[in-house]
Amino acid sequence: MKKVLIIGCPGSGKSTFARRLHGLTELPLYYLDMVFHKEDRTTLSREEFDKKLSEILSRDLWIIDGNYLRTMETRLEKADTVFFLDYPTQTCLEGIKERVGHKREDMPWVEKELDEEFAQFVTEFSTKSRPKILELLNRFGNKKIYVFKNREESELYLQDYEK
Repeated sequence: MKKVLIIGCPGSGKSTFARRLHGLTELPLYYLDMVFHKEDRTTLSREEFDKKLSEILSRDLWIIDGNYLRTMETRLEKADTVFFLDYPTQTCLEGIKERVGHKREDMPWVEKELDEEFAQFVTEFSTKSRPKILELLNRFGNKKIYVFKNREESELYLQDYEK
């Protein structure tokens, strides 16, 4: 395991899983939200983002946390291991609600309230984004792919990895 993707619905706990895996493997960790978003809530241009992502992907070791469906195929081509946190919508909605008001190392600002548009994206993730992700994962079946259906499964994996 040298080049790792962690994907899943917002609120599933990708960043938490990524931090824990980083702690166990010491692989460099990159949060796509931190690459794309600036502190003033603006974003990089598509070209700037792609350039930064390309720099990360050219490295020998990494964990990349984030979906960004537009670039997922490119990342899957380079990855050797994928963790898909495929959790129920309600779990993810609770996850995005719990992080409101908390500083996070994976986002350059503190969310002061729940963004209803973002909550709608999370609600629709299983019908709009998930099928595209599953199609991509199926195409890249030569990778080591872990699909966790709940937090207990991902927790067990991390505990087993520690041993």
